[in-house]
Amino acid sequence: MSDDSHARILVVDDESSLRRVLSTSLTMMGFIVSVEPTGEQAIECVRSELFDAVLLDLNMPGIGGMATCRVLRQQYPRLGILMVTVRQDPKDKIEALEAGADDYIVKPFDLLELVARLRTVIRRTRLSSPDRSTPIRIGDLELNWRERSLTRSGQSVHLTPNEFALLHCLMSRAGELVLHADVVRLLWDQDEGGDLRRLRSLVYQLRKKIELNAEEPTYLLSEPGFGYRFRSGQR
Repeated sequence: MSDDSHARILVVDDESSLRRVLSTSLTMMGFIVSVEPTGEQAIECVRSELFDAVLLDLNMPGIGGMATCRVLRQQYPRLGILMVTVRQDPKDKIEALEAGADDYIVKPFDLLELVARLRTVIRRTRLSSPDRSTPIRIGDLELNWRERSLTRSGQSVHLTPNEFALLHCLMSRAGELVLHADVVRLLWDQDEGGDLRRLRSLVYQLRKKIELNAEEPTYLLSEPGFGYRFRSGQR
């Protein structure tokens, strides 16, 4: 089985029949598949769940595939995006690639070619991202990107999508200062001011799950006025 099986894929298309076909076919090939009918719903879905790649239709009602691609690329620079469309004009392909798509395939397509292109996109984005093939181990914590899981002293710890995204951001950059504004943009794509209180609440909830004492953290450290730093090394 391909190393890219079990990747999480979001299929976005307003044609219900195509959503069903792709969902069934990709699931049989080992992918974990979610579906959405519009760009607006896709954006909300990606904000609440972690995906390796999105199969994105170009012609959809609402904001459409091109605008959706721009939003997703701006908010999630490492997300794989494969545009799927009936448009064959080279100008459309150029516009899609400039909007942030990693690849572009025209309907009707051969399923095996689509899967090959999808796997190529996933491998490329993983190579450009922090290493996700090996779990991150710091102290008694082990964070596994592929399994979307955290264990503490060998015991499973449930994390919400935002808690996982925050923890992965900090643990993958252990020892570095991560600015408030960078974390807010990563999680909510907003300026720092309006969401700093929400960020502090999220950090506190995460500390309660990973620290012996959330009031006296030893892992997730605050740098007042700047951001957060995840301690590296063993206790």
